[in-house]
Amino acid sequence: MNMRAWLMGLLMFVSAAGGAQSPPEVHGSADAYAARGVTLAWGIVRGPTEADTFVVIRIATDAQIYPWLAVAGVNPFSKAERLLHAETQVGGGVDVQIFRSRFAEFPRTEVRLYESASKAQTGPPALTVFYLGVPDTTPEFADKGKLDAYLSDRMARVRAGTKTP
Repeated sequence: MNMRAWLMGLLMFVSAAGGAQSPPEVHGSADAYAARGVTLAWGIVRGPTEADTFVVIRIATDAQIYPWLAVAGVNPFSKAERLLHAETQVGGGVDVQIFRSRFAEFPRTEVRLYESASKAQTGPPALTVFYLGVPDTTPEFADKGKLDAYLSDRMARVRAGTKTP
């Protein structure tokens, strides 16, 4: 068998053996993200001290597509993880609050979206939207009321700009 035929055979074998695809990951880069079945937006509420300042990620999903979610902080170097929001049924939307100081140790934030309760407990997510740190465009607010109004408006605006495939 010549080398070319051997390489073609190896390529076909690897393609057939690698039939299991890893779940999709999407890099979120701005303070808001929207795609089919999910919308999220970021904001920060400043506390009296840096230790009291927290980041809020508002996440809304289409319950027919992603009824369950979890949020984890990951250290990209050690791969250590910290669960920030346990697997839960979304029920329309959730606000995940994270102390800003947490991003020093676990800078990668993963929003893990699941198709069912059983997948949330045992399987890989159907989609992961990840961020490396807090997006640069994330606004800061002095009180929760202003943050809430901003997040509601931002979610509506990013949804309006999203086309469903």
